[in-house]
Amino acid sequence: MKVIITDHARKRLKDMRQEKITVADIVCAANGLPGRIPTATRFRGFFAKSGRVFDLVAKDIPGGRLVITIIGK
Repeated sequence: MKVIITDHARKRLKDMRQEKITVADIVCAANGLPGRIPTATRFRGFFAKSGRVFDLVAKDIPGGRLVITIIGK
């Protein structure tokens, strides 16, 4: 499934709270979500390769899986 990351999510990756979380980490986490996500839903407890824990908010659209935002811990 194609993963689309919003500009808002990309901008948040530059914040200190989300440092060391890469786009590859987000794509891997979004691809690992099972089933269909009809409404924006928060998924918790993903680990970046750097060890940083993060949550993501995603939803399925006709073009693929849209990652709306990233929340670092």
